[in-house]
Amino acid sequence: MPIKSFEVISIDAKRFSRLGERIPQLQVDQNTSVTSVTALSDKEVQLEFRFTVNYAKGTVGKIEIDGKIVWDGDARAIASQWSQSRALPPEVFSPVLFAAYTNCTPTAVLTARDLSLPPPIPPPPYAQQGPGAKPQKGAGGKDARHSMEVA
Repeated sequence: MPIKSFEVISIDAKRFSRLGERIPQLQVDQNTSVTSVTALSDKEVQLEFRFTVNYAKGTVGKIEIDGKIVWDGDARAIASQWSQSRALPPEVFSPVLFAAYTNCTPTAVLTARDLSLPPPIPPPPYAQQGPGAKPQKGAGGKDARHSMEVA
C-alpha cells in the first residue's frame, strides 16, 4: 500500500452550546482537506491534513483533528503538482482522504461523546422511518430489522 504511515498531530474540540440546550435541525458536517504537501525524498511525500466536524455550522460545537500521512510514490511530481495547482492526483487523493476519514472518525465519535455532542456518523436507516412505515426487506424477503447477515 502506498501509505507508509499515519499520525495524528492534534485534536481540538469544543462545545459552544449549553448542555441540555435543544437545537432544532442540528446539522453535522464533516470535511477533510489536505493542508500541505512536502517531498521528504524522491519516493516519500508527507501530506498534512485536517479532519473537521462542525455542529450547526460551528455554532454548537466543533472537532478538528490534524495529522500527517507519508505516501510512497513519485514524491517530486506529487509535491510539484500540489505547489502549482493545490490539487493531488486522483490515485493519491482518494486513498489519503479515505485513510484520514477511517482513522479520524472513531476518534471524533469518542470526542463527541465526551462533549455530549451527537456522533458524527449518519443514523441507521430504520431510525429515519416514521410511525407506520413498512419495514425494509433484507435478503430472502425477510424483515431487515430482525435479521442479520454476515458477508
